[in-house]
Amino acid sequence: MRFLLTRRWLLFGLAVVLMSLGAWRLGEWQFDRLHDREQRNEWTQTNLAADPAPVEDVMSVDDDVDPDQEWLRVRATGEYDAAATVVVRYQTRDGESGVDLVTPLLTDTGTALLVNRGWVATGNTGASDTELPDPPTGEVDVVGYVRADATGRGIEVQDRSTRAISSQEIGETLDTPVYRGFVEAETESPEPAVDVERVELPDLGEGPHFFYGLQWWFFGALAVFGFAYLVRDEMRGRNGRSAKGEAGSRPVSRT
Repeated sequence: MRFLLTRRWLLFGLAVVLMSLGAWRLGEWQFDRLHDREQRNEWTQTNLAADPAPVEDVMSVDDDVDPDQEWLRVRATGEYDAAATVVVRYQTRDGESGVDLVTPLLTDTGTALLVNRGWVATGNTGASDTELPDPPTGEVDVVGYVRADATGRGIEVQDRSTRAISSQEIGETLDTPVYRGFVEAETESPEPAVDVERVELPDLGEGPHFFYGLQWWFFGALAVFGFAYLVRDEMRGRNGRSAKGEAGSRPVSRT
């Protein structure tokens, strides 16, 4: 097996080792994602089934929403500031273009709560103020699901519209303190004069992570077994050539 010490086979073996280690690590990464998904699903199922808690017991003006508070149901009472509604552009439902309507609810504590009231069908680029259904007037009781702020690109607010909801960005356009995060409205009392489509509840499936993890580990094992097969094949070829050489070098007996 001295051929394994040649440059070609050493580089080949190193490539197989690196490929196998990479496949193993990618498989572990997928199983870690599966574990995280299972943890989030457990939190979500518990939160969706819980009775609504007062919003001030869950959300804060200083701290971000914790991951285990996502989809927790809360209740808040106040008056909507309809003029401060922000349109979340490029939202689709069943392939149809539309927008989400985010309106600050001025709560009894003096703090504004961003409420995603729901979705309406519009053109691709949003809607003007005259096209948006108004929120209920007067004192409104809102029950909804706690959501964490979006991050990254698209959270900037321009002309009362945005691509993703960030309480910090929207809060800069308001004159009152704002709870971190926002609430996806489940119910409003009284109900709005024009119906909007409420939030779609999250998918609680485990996703493809388990099968992706198995696939990566299979690829790593396949690389190792393939290398072993090629080594064995090379050995058999060398042994065969050696046997033929020995047979050809034997003297031919003459009678």
